[in-house]
Amino acid sequence: MATLLHIDSSVFPAGASASRAVTDAFRTSWEEQHPEGTVIHRDLAANPVPHITADAHTAGFADPATHTPEQAAAFAERVKLIEELEQADAVLIGAPMYNFAIPSTLKAWLDNVILMGRTAGTEDSKIKGTPVTVIASRGGAYGPGTPREGFEYVQTYLRAVFADALGTELEFIVPELTMAPQNPAMSDLVPLYEASRERALGDAAVKAKELAERLAA
Repeated sequence: MATLLHIDSSVFPAGASASRAVTDAFRTSWEEQHPEGTVIHRDLAANPVPHITADAHTAGFADPATHTPEQAAAFAERVKLIEELEQADAVLIGAPMYNFAIPSTLKAWLDNVILMGRTAGTEDSKIKGTPVTVIASRGGAYGPGTPREGFEYVQTYLRAVFADALGTELEFIVPELTMAPQNPAMSDLVPLYEASRERALGDAAVKAKELAERLAA
């Protein structure tokens, strides 16, 4: 049975997070198709991974036989995260927009798992071609033609990482205008928010089912 690596990075708990609501819809649909399968859940807000350090970084470019004790310990933590990613048949990531970019906890995870010669920069990468679904929620609207189109750095960055650098099969689901119910200045946009939310929840459930069926074939 297939393994899903589910990563959340919202600082808000379930019930208060737009990205978690959609990742939950995806995961529920996935588990309905794979009741015997495995789901590995990493909540980066509750349990952040270490930010990359000089020892962890330099160890990735050095022969393990030459690692200092500090490099060996730091690199071992990176390897755990990399192996977890390599074992996944599909990856689900909640990536809300904070100050026009991804949460720092998600960036820390990426800094650990992007390793030249293993997950990137090689045709032999075990994660190449892995389906990755990113729930890119945001409080406003940043799509083409919107006033803030130029401030969209979440999809831009993650596309460069997952599609270009890591060679995964990437798809975005984008619940937007999530601040409309809380911001009086956005009250006219509440219907658009509600439509975006329902569309994202439906797309997540359908995408999970399609992936589960494809991987089981």
